[in-house]
Amino acid sequence: MTISAWRQQLQAGDLSARELVDQQLQRIEAVEPSVHAFVELTADQARQQADAIDERRRDGETLGPLAGLPLAIKDNLCTRGVRTTCSSRMLQDFVPPYESTVTDRLWKAGAVLIGKTNLDEFAMGGSTETSAFGPTCNPWNAGHVPGGSSGGSAAAVAAGECIASLGSDTGGSIRQPASFCGVVGLKPTYGRVSRWGLVAFASSLDQVGPFANNVADAAELLQVIAGPDPLDSTCLKAPVPDYSATLNQSIKGMKVALIRECFEAEGLDSEVKTSVLAAATQLEQLGAELVELSCPRFTDGIATYYVIAPSEASANLARYDGVKYGFRAEDAESLAAMTARSRAEGFGEEVQRRILIGTYALSAGYVDAYYKKAQQVRTLIRRDFDAAFQSADVLLTPTAPSTAFKAGAHADNPLSMYLADLLTIPVNLAGLPAISVPCGFSSAGLPIGVQLIGNVLDEGRLLQVAHHYEQSAAVMSSSPDAELISKH
Repeated sequence: MTISAWRQQLQAGDLSARELVDQQLQRIEAVEPSVHAFVELTADQARQQADAIDERRRDGETLGPLAGLPLAIKDNLCTRGVRTTCSSRMLQDFVPPYESTVTDRLWKAGAVLIGKTNLDEFAMGGSTETSAFGPTCNPWNAGHVPGGSSGGSAAAVAAGECIASLGSDTGGSIRQPASFCGVVGLKPTYGRVSRWGLVAFASSLDQVGPFANNVADAAELLQVIAGPDPLDSTCLKAPVPDYSATLNQSIKGMKVALIRECFEAEGLDSEVKTSVLAAATQLEQLGAELVELSCPRFTDGIATYYVIAPSEASANLARYDGVKYGFRAEDAESLAAMTARSRAEGFGEEVQRRILIGTYALSAGYVDAYYKKAQQVRTLIRRDFDAAFQSADVLLTPTAPSTAFKAGAHADNPLSMYLADLLTIPVNLAGLPAISVPCGFSSAGLPIGVQLIGNVLDEGRLLQVAHHYEQSAAVMSSSPDAELISKH
């Protein structure tokens, strides 16, 4: 069911917000032991919020568009009075005294917080296996990962534990888990959505976006969370269009371009390639014009990203020194020793690795060779996209080179894990919007996603094309049921 359908049931009195919340909590109780999508459940708070919404509805008050709908929030978005841990020992007891802009907008629209979802520690990873609180499993097969870093948010939607959720995307952390879990994941234009209250990983790349069961729901959520924010100087002041109003407008005559380098990429699974090309053909049958073009520096994105992102992470995570807040090592003999031990014991292996890479890339004697050079390549990647949009309205690629890999498959080889973001990273470097939509299943029964990329602030057209494809292809005719998940 879409958010619109749930809203109609709630408004008609066929279902109360409290009943819907209780249904979701029952579902969580049934599948969560096998999925582990949540770091923390807020059941009592959710029931109280739902009761308050039901009372307001009985009193005839005008309610927001999300009134009574239980949503899950990635645990790197600050929620006042509710722990925000970033799935790290460093912040395991941190309770924010303020609310992030995006979650504040959700609550004002009437949404109900059902819980905070698991992620790779500080959003650094592609499998949700680096969480200090244990990994999340893929609802379609618990022996496989849900992707990352927003794996908990994607798995919660796929397993039916919430109506929708929010995640963050630094190099593909919404789109890749959306592909792995068979849900819709939208990464908006950089600056379209406020980052105030999002715990920073790489500030020039991070962007908040929704996970949903369908494109229409993603459009509704973006409508609520997008828009200017005086608290975030990087948030754009551009007006927010009505995304839902344009979903059903015809896509006939639109040019959809296949990026040649993505379909020739080393390691691209043959089943993924076949499924994504079939999605392109489906769009052609709907009236879109298919073209092929080249973005020569597309595959340079991954090397560029793994200089820029760790560099920004090393600067952002320098604040966690055990002094003001966060984990503090006890019985240290000096301030320097306390800081060193707090970081060594508070941060996990992957976070420490990225801090070291970033610190090295920014150090004297290397900053010109690595960081500045990476920024120059980033500009060239953006120019390739600018040229592509001169002859196309939307770009099309696979979301990920493969379906969800087995848990632990890349435990001993971090570089192979990094390659899972090969096809999503360039979008973040260029600040563009992109969406992953389910387009099929592998022979092993694991979901496959197609990625559609739009020009700056062109989320409306992106959602329009994605919606037409989704409605025509009808890929997700089923979802993992509680019995199947518990068997895993």
